[in-house]
Amino acid sequence: MQSFIDITKRLLPDFLPVLQKRYSILRSIGFMQPVGRRSLAASLGLTERVLRSEVDFLKDQNLITANNIGMSLTLEGRNLLEDLEGLMRELKGIDVLELELKHRLGIKKVIIVPGDGDESPLVKRELGKAAAVCMKKLLQGENIIAVTGGSTMAAVAEQLTPECGDKKLLFVPARGGVGEDVQNQANTICAIMANNTHGKHRVFYVPDQVSPEIYHSLIKEPDIHENLKLIQSANMVLHGIGDAIKMAGRRKSSSEILKKLEEADAVGEAFGYYFNESGEIVHKVSTIGMQLETLEGIPNVLAVAGGTSKAKAIKAYMKQAPASTILITDEGAAGSLVKW
Repeated sequence: MQSFIDITKRLLPDFLPVLQKRYSILRSIGFMQPVGRRSLAASLGLTERVLRSEVDFLKDQNLITANNIGMSLTLEGRNLLEDLEGLMRELKGIDVLELELKHRLGIKKVIIVPGDGDESPLVKRELGKAAAVCMKKLLQGENIIAVTGGSTMAAVAEQLTPECGDKKLLFVPARGGVGEDVQNQANTICAIMANNTHGKHRVFYVPDQVSPEIYHSLIKEPDIHENLKLIQSANMVLHGIGDAIKMAGRRKSSSEILKKLEEADAVGEAFGYYFNESGEIVHKVSTIGMQLETLEGIPNVLAVAGGTSKAKAIKAYMKQAPASTILITDEGAAGSLVKW
């Protein structure tokens, strides 16, 4: 017997597009509330005229309220949105896609959030939320969590809450600082994570890349040596996956290195290792912090990256990723990954 959803698709072909549109509006209001109509329209890529009719419908259904501050979800709207999330995953086949990618990539688990991070900044917040939920489920009595930098890790930090406070949490930067954006450096992100979860954190004030001579000198320093021991003792790692050329730019790499990466067709980067599309390591920077081989002994490795443009980088890194990896990504990247 055909399912209700299959029958609905045939008899009401406009049903799914309308449902998807209204789900997206509710989800965006939930993230941005209170939000004005103009900001919401820009975020969703809709005209204010189209959005106005949808907003009027949602108000009539008592799913949202609107005042001079902006629009917000009602309690009924929040409850409906939670129910819709499961339905939308089924309609889009996200559960099936997660299992397919898990087996293709040979990793522990794949979690896919709706949307494409290249098209909406809200999707990065969804990635952060999914990573935070996943992390909470994996926490045990005492936890040392090694964290890399980047805007995606900053999004994870924003979504962590004091609900994790019944566990002992110590956040440690997995690496030294990269680039000049202090907000997205591992030290700052660890501090925010500790603050949001009532945990503790350590600082790791070393540059991301150093010469071999400086490397051997710095690792003998007591504080740095202690931090490296903590990193190696971590039972969880949270990290992003970068675009190779963009990461080289953030590191202010020399023109020789950039040329080397381009000639080697480098597409992805993680932990200072650069990978080509086949997953081969084509370059490695001399870094103080977590190394790729260290990941093999860590039970939970959460890799968080999304957007169609990141698909090649994700695919390349996953050829080197440990089996304990949980990939948290979005529909944009997942859709591209499953085609290769």
